[in-house]
Amino acid sequence: MAGPLTGVRVLDLTTVVMGPYATQILADFGADVIKVEPPDGDVMRQAWPFRHPGMGAIFLNVNRNKRSVVLDLKHPAALEACLALASKADVLVYNIRPQAMGRLKLSYEEVKRANPRIIYVGCFGYSQRGPYAAKAAYDDMIQGASGLPWLLQKQGAPEPRYAPMIVADRSVGQQVASAVSAALYYREKTGKGQRVDVPMWEHLLQIVLSDHLGGYTFDPQHGEPGYARILAPDRRPYQTSDGYVCALIYNDKQWKGFVDIIGKPGILSRPEFATQEARSKNYVGAYAMVAEEMKTRSTAFWIEALERADIPVQRMNSIDDIVADPHLNAIGYLQAVDHPSEGRIKTLAVPSEWSESKPEYRRHAPRLGEHTREVLREAGLSDQKIASLLESGAARAAD
Repeated sequence: MAGPLTGVRVLDLTTVVMGPYATQILADFGADVIKVEPPDGDVMRQAWPFRHPGMGAIFLNVNRNKRSVVLDLKHPAALEACLALASKADVLVYNIRPQAMGRLKLSYEEVKRANPRIIYVGCFGYSQRGPYAAKAAYDDMIQGASGLPWLLQKQGAPEPRYAPMIVADRSVGQQVASAVSAALYYREKTGKGQRVDVPMWEHLLQIVLSDHLGGYTFDPQHGEPGYARILAPDRRPYQTSDGYVCALIYNDKQWKGFVDIIGKPGILSRPEFATQEARSKNYVGAYAMVAEEMKTRSTAFWIEALERADIPVQRMNSIDDIVADPHLNAIGYLQAVDHPSEGRIKTLAVPSEWSESKPEYRRHAPRLGEHTREVLREAGLSDQKIASLLESGAARAAD
């Protein structure tokens, strides 16, 4: 048994990042994930860099432990084959708008007729209960709608910017995997499948507003919105005399340790620094003071002194630093594996550690249509039927 979801079959109709990241989590946990791709493949296959077209770096990092089947779902015979796959699946995950699933004749009602126990999970832009239900959405749109670029500018950026990572897609993908696991548990207890919607905007707002709802938490409003500590302009890596360091001086013990290091214990007798509550109302001034002090000494000095005082501190890493990090190398976080078509590649470890049912790397990220024939046979299609699908263009298999 490899992983806690061994024996679960997932029909993966997702593309790009959000859905594939979710289904890779399920695959890492042992699920048999069947990735159904259009004839041209998942668009992330073509995202540079790659050694061979169709096997881009991001694709490799969100599609391991899956099998690839190519079906042109606009073709009636391919739709029939897809429903045959769904009839033997535990979970179906998609990340296009529900209206498009309806046009493909793969709505929840239609799939449920083929498999009443199916867990049918959609991840898309907005809740289907509101006026934005049919709006298109990508990570950038959802970041903007959730206020992240505005918050970055409010903190001091010269202009609004998106976070330099695919934060909405990735966080929603984790929520999808969590929802699937919970729905599987519910079905185990009740025998009932169900439809689960995971809208991107509403999910990311949980993360943003949990920090920044502020005064709007109270009705009527009591105080301003926003978490002042996070929005302080000097909440950023501190410049030292020769580089940068990341530190968080937070509670009373840490503040006493810091003022002792700089030789200015009298700071804590000032009303705006004396207590946790006072500092929480003066984060802008407190962090500005720390920023000025940090500039006077080297990065090495601060790391040694702050660690000695038990104040959280960390070097500011580049991606190059992360790849060479001794801790990550010690735990095998970036594992080197041999891919049959792409050669030696690095893959990210599962970020959880298990005493039993350990997740593992079982399959390489698949070539387009690599498993079309074997998966369709498992669904009960005859060799003649599979050959007919391939000849008509309704399906495609890798060379």
